[in-house]
Amino acid sequence: MRIGKKHFLAMGAVAVALAIYGTPAAAKQKSVAVTAIVEHPALDSVRDGVKDALEKAGYEPGKNLKWQYQSAQGNTGTAAQIARQFIGNRPDAIVAIATPSAQSVVAATKDVPVVYSAVTDPVAAQLVPSMGPSGTNVTGVSDLLALDKQIELIKKIVPDAKRVGIVYNPGEANSVVVVKQLQALLPKVGMSLVEAAAPRSVDVGSAARSLIDKVDVIYTNTDNNVVSAYESLVKVGNDADIPLIASDTDSVKRGAIAALGINYYDLGVQTGKIVVRILKGEKPGAIASETSTNLQLFVNPGAAKAQGITLPEDLVKSAAEVIK
Repeated sequence: MRIGKKHFLAMGAVAVALAIYGTPAAAKQKSVAVTAIVEHPALDSVRDGVKDALEKAGYEPGKNLKWQYQSAQGNTGTAAQIARQFIGNRPDAIVAIATPSAQSVVAATKDVPVVYSAVTDPVAAQLVPSMGPSGTNVTGVSDLLALDKQIELIKKIVPDAKRVGIVYNPGEANSVVVVKQLQALLPKVGMSLVEAAAPRSVDVGSAARSLIDKVDVIYTNTDNNVVSAYESLVKVGNDADIPLIASDTDSVKRGAIAALGINYYDLGVQTGKIVVRILKGEKPGAIASETSTNLQLFVNPGAAKAQGITLPEDLVKSAAEVIK
């Protein structure tokens, strides 16, 4: 079959267009890069929730979505390297899970859309100027908890507690915020805070041991060092009969007595819905930061027994999940 000159030129024009713009399917493909400061059940649940929200909206990895995920393995230097790598790839959005990863990404770009998640206080972490629309390239979802409800839970489980211990990373902005708030709130209800620093995950066990005979209960927030090494904290609680109360519900499955916390998978889905809005053309700076009000109570009667506590029956009955 002979090909006429006009057809030949037309085919050439199509070839050039494809070389420049790609195939129609490729032109529709979006790219989302996800990073977390460390891998532990809560942050992994956020990642999975984001991915599922994208798939539900029609963005499927390997088809019309390029999906990337990297963990910094608890290292802030690695978090900065991942941030630079992702920004160099120019994705349509970067999802940064937990405060250190979010700070690394936000510090490295002013134009690539950034959606943070599982950040306790994004304003104190200097990610956004307020919880309203930022006017920048950043928005996201906070896991901020009302600490008065956390204190109420401590008093229900350990009514005579006067000294509350906390193990935390002083280099993690969200943990510093919680410590300062507890320092202000606890004296109002006749309690005090005793702090133990754990700058690295490997320090969690020794920091917890330093609280033996100094505290009546240990409360843990969503500090990533502590949550990633929670078993070492549980060992101290079990050995020394110190009740452990958490704000991360996954920690109850790992040996805490109870937690009134956020469902982190749901937080990921909430985050993913914001990412979808950006993929469809909304500007991140026009989207207000969000929080989650969906709190759930998890209890672990077996852990309570191991730590010398009997849980009130009404508290167990009110729990969303009882760990057996």
